[in-house]
Amino acid sequence: MSLDTPLILRLQAGDLDALGALYDRYRLTVYRTALAVTRDPDVAEDILQEVFLRMNTYAASIRADAPLAPWLYRVTINLTYTWFARHKFLAPLDEFLERLIGPVRHRPENAVEHRDGREAVQQAIDALPFNQRIVVILHYLNDLSLQEIAEVQNCPIGTIKSRLYYARETLRQQLEAKSLTLEVLYEFSN
Repeated sequence: MSLDTPLILRLQAGDLDALGALYDRYRLTVYRTALAVTRDPDVAEDILQEVFLRMNTYAASIRADAPLAPWLYRVTINLTYTWFARHKFLAPLDEFLERLIGPVRHRPENAVEHRDGREAVQQAIDALPFNQRIVVILHYLNDLSLQEIAEVQNCPIGTIKSRLYYARETLRQQLEAKSLTLEVLYEFSN
């Protein structure tokens, strides 16, 4: 039995207050994931709303005995994939990273170095194929395990490991070309 089971059962019985409680519990997770992919706050907000509309519409098909987060991630990723396929462009990551990690917490003399590192990460992530980008976002920004990502993506864990491996290699090559390391990526995800 999952922590969300009572709320899911209430939602399945038509209780919209349960939907509101689930929205309050998961809205930041869904929004953050959508924003990480789309890099557009307005689009992320639209996807957030669509995820919870679908939750209400398909409540009867949601397993009450299973954790809800993988279902939410799956729907969010599917909606962002649809958006990405339609738009074929991405907004700059700079504003997203600033919102995600907050203002620079380093001494002023490190601000330029921090900005350069953020720009390098932006360019490296922008160059990743969509499936690798999703794995990086779910793993580093949302702190999901590889098993959890496999469940969200509905594919074998080996596929997720492979996508993460190739994403790391691509990121490593691009960052090393700029005299940076993958620790820059870890810094931004914490």
